[in-house]
Order: sequence, then structure tokens, then C-alpha cells
Amino acid sequence: MSFVTPLAHLSLAQTPTPLEPQPVLLSSLLGPRHGTGPDADWPSLFIKRDDLTGVSLTGNKVRKLELLVADAKQQGADTLITCGGVQSNHCRATAAVAAQQGMRSLLFLRHEGEPPLPSGNLLLDRLLGAEVRFISRAEYQDRARILAEAARELAQHGRHGYVIPEGGSNGLGCLGYLRCIAELREQVPHPEQPLTIVSAVGSGGTLAGLILGTLLYDLPWRVVGINVCDDRDYFVERIAAILREAALILKHPVIDRAMGTVEALVDIRDGYVGRGYALSQPSELQLLTEIARRSGILLDPVYTGKAFCGLLGELRKATSGLGERVVFLHSGGIFGLLAAADELVRILPDA
Repeated sequence: MSFVTPLAHLSLAQTPTPLEPQPVLLSSLLGPRHGTGPDADWPSLFIKRDDLTGVSLTGNKVRKLELLVADAKQQGADTLITCGGVQSNHCRATAAVAAQQGMRSLLFLRHEGEPPLPSGNLLLDRLLGAEVRFISRAEYQDRARILAEAARELAQHGRHGYVIPEGGSNGLGCLGYLRCIAELREQVPHPEQPLTIVSAVGSGGTLAGLILGTLLYDLPWRVVGINVCDDRDYFVERIAAILREAALILKHPVIDRAMGTVEALVDIRDGYVGRGYALSQPSELQLLTEIARRSGILLDPVYTGKAFCGLLGELRKATSGLGERVVFLHSGGIFGLLAAADELVRILPDA
């Protein structure tokens, strides 16, 4: 049975994305697990490759944009307006979708000081024809007003802007991840058995969608988020709000019943932000290098790298509660990796 909504939807992502088993990655990174018996091995690890949703559309954001941009087109919009950090994967994906759909894009990127030289996602924003406006961190705190004002400005010139929140994370956008759960249900061995999905959390929409999917498909799965900015309390409140908004759209009895204890659905593991959002520590970059060389998988320093650090940190705890099967959601970010080239070169071991 499918719970994919009847809402307008664009087919943008290359899906289903693969689910790849990693039978030796954890032991190669963590060494042997202490103890004997059936619990002595590390959990079985799978990586859900949402970094393979496309090229310019690589990553998790495109699943949300499939619904958001369909809604924009239904409303007659000609310009997509959104915001993010200067290396925002979401903004790059929005610019790419706008170009594909014959629309314009207006991006408000958080940055202090002089405009940076284009690299990584910012370079692609420019190549894809986005109009980029830089705003300070202080201004970014008032981003909802800034985006709304931009839409009004466009209307004065006869254009129709459609505002997409940071990360595409609202009640509509998060529903794109129902399809990811539907894919996993077909890909995971014995889906009727417990497993834990681990994902980076930067704006909350992806985790909200994963939670909704497990509820709708009545799966005995846990969804765990590793926050890469802010803290646990912020994201519990933020994701609960997204879930409530999505419930109003879905109007499904299973979801309606779950909203009574919605905060209890949100499992955030804090403590892995490090130096801060988009700021890397040498140990985090070293881990990216180790994973690349041991598995051929490229993580990024902003989201998936920190999330995988969090996964390893939680597994080292006797009370992690992650169970014996773990799916790590690879949410993309390779262009952000390229933007960190100078930092990476300094820590790369000799070939």
C-alpha cells in the first residue's frame, strides 16, 4: 500500500536511490567491539545513497522540491525565492530546478564581509543563473520577512514569486521523504524487523518526513537525527512544528493520533556540532578521508561528515539504543566538499 500523497508532484530526482550494505566499514573505523556473543559485532550498516538523486540536483533537497515546486507552478509562480548559507545545497538545488522548469531563482545567502569568490555550490548558483543577494547573520535571523518582502517586490514588477523556506523544510516539503521510506521498505532485508535510520539535521524537514513515513507504513523503525547546528531543544520544537503542519495536509488518522505526543517522536542526538555550522575540526576532516579511502563514499564537511561522526560517537556508547541494524542517510553535499578544498589538502596524508 502506498501513502504517497495525491498532491501535485514533479519527477525531478533519480529514484529509487541505492541502498548499499557496508559490512566492514564500522569495524575498520572503530576496531573490534568489546565483549563476546551475538552482541559483540557492530550493527549491520547500510547507506541510503540520496547523494545519487542527480548531478546538479544531488542530495536530499530535491525530494522536497518535487512537491514545493509543483505547488509553485500550480500557483503560477515564475520565480523561486529561498535562503541558506553561502554553500547551501538547498539553494543550489533550487537554482537547478528553476533552470529546468523555465523559472527564475532568487537566493538570499548568509555571509559576512565582502562577497566570496564563487566555489562549490555558490559557483553552481551563478552558473545556473540564480540572482544572489548576500545578507548578514543578523539579517538572516529575520529571513522570513526578507523573503516575503522579496515576493512583494517582484509582484510590483508583474512577476510572481514563490517563497520556499530554508532547506525546503515545511509541512509540504517534508512529505517528499515519504517516498524514501517507501523505497527503503522495498530495499531493506526483513523490513518488518527493527532498524534505526540516522540522518543529519540542519533544517528538520528530512527527519520530519522520515518520521512520518515510518508511522504511515507502520514500521518498527527508529529515526535518529544528528544536529549539525543549534541544539536538541531547538530541533525538537522545530521538527514538531513541521510534523503538525504536515498532519494538517495529510489528514490521516494515524498521523492525527500521533500528534498528541509529537515531541516524543523526535530523537535528536546532540553534541556533534563541533566548532559550529559549516566549521570543521581536523578530526572531522580526517574521518571524511578515512571513509573515502575505505569505502569510496564521499561525505561532506557540513552535514553528512558531522552526522557520521555522531553515528560513530553514539555507537561507542553502551546506551546508544541504535540496535543491530542501522541505515545512514547520505543526504549529499559533494559540492560543499569541493568548497573545503584548502582545509582538506592540509590534512590529507601523503599518497
